[in-house]
Amino acid sequence: MIMTGDIHVGTVFKSGKDTVIVQRMLGIKGGRNGQVKKLRVKNIVTGATSDLGLDMGEKFEDVHLDIHAMKLSYIDGDTWIFMDQTSFEQFEISKDDLGDNVGFMTPDDDLEVEITFYEGKPVGVTLPINVVRTITYCEPGIKGDTSGKSTKPATLDTGIEIAVPLFCDIGTKIILDTRDGTFVERAK
Repeated sequence: MIMTGDIHVGTVFKSGKDTVIVQRMLGIKGGRNGQVKKLRVKNIVTGATSDLGLDMGEKFEDVHLDIHAMKLSYIDGDTWIFMDQTSFEQFEISKDDLGDNVGFMTPDDDLEVEITFYEGKPVGVTLPINVVRTITYCEPGIKGDTSGKSTKPATLDTGIEIAVPLFCDIGTKIILDTRDGTFVERAK
């Protein structure tokens, strides 16, 4: 069994009779009746996407999956090709199936990821918790402000935009948390 709090991008579970994979975290809403986790999920069998709201105390049936360690080989349009490092087989995953994970990896990285297979078909990717990215655009840094409490928007080399502390500047290598896309620290 899997709890709502354990669900993140790439998690596969049974919702009713459907087997779904989480593509995006849309947020958490709190209220009088408790918290609700909002997700964008894709039905693995039909390919249909939908938004789903889950109460934080719900339990779901876990799905048996095969997991293989692979590396991103190259990108062909909206198709990402991954290669198994032992058998050298290549598998294609669409940009839509990767969801938010596309902003954390490029073929230039030597990043090993886990590809999730359901009935022989690749359905999702699990990234390492921390990845290193380079800032390609942000407003100039403010010298002396190292508290990290105030943030500014920054564009990374993969094209995504995140919030970084004011002391970060263009060309700064930073470490990101891939679970929620937040700044962790400057890379050494």
